[in-house]
Amino acid sequence: QVQLVESGGGLVQAGGSLRLSCAASGLTFARHTMGWFRQAPGKEREFVAAITWSGGNTNYADSVKGRFTISRDNAKMTVLLQMNSLKPEDTAVYYCAARLWGTGSNYEGNYDYWGQGTQVTVSA
Repeated sequence: QVQLVESGGGLVQAGGSLRLSCAASGLTFARHTMGWFRQAPGKEREFVAAITWSGGNTNYADSVKGRFTISRDNAKMTVLLQMNSLKPEDTAVYYCAARLWGTGSNYEGNYDYWGQGTQVTVSA
């Protein structure tokens, strides 16, 4: 059974940082491209960042470029999202997702597995 478990969310002031972690189990992690998505209250879920199965390519939403960094540790079966210079508009539930092989797609329909999400709240 595939499980993706996010952690690291919380409350932070604008300008602060958080690091999200997603621990994977039940899959061949090194074969899966990993992505982060988020959903703010009253809004649709949106793409944040992705990293290919090899770690060789990353993809970011324009809204987070230069502030967020995605990385992975295949030995630990973990993907990280370092979030710096946080803004109130970054407030959302953040979800980890996995897709077998594939590019760092920004389309959520391309992902096969999802975590339960972790709340990030940025106060002004």
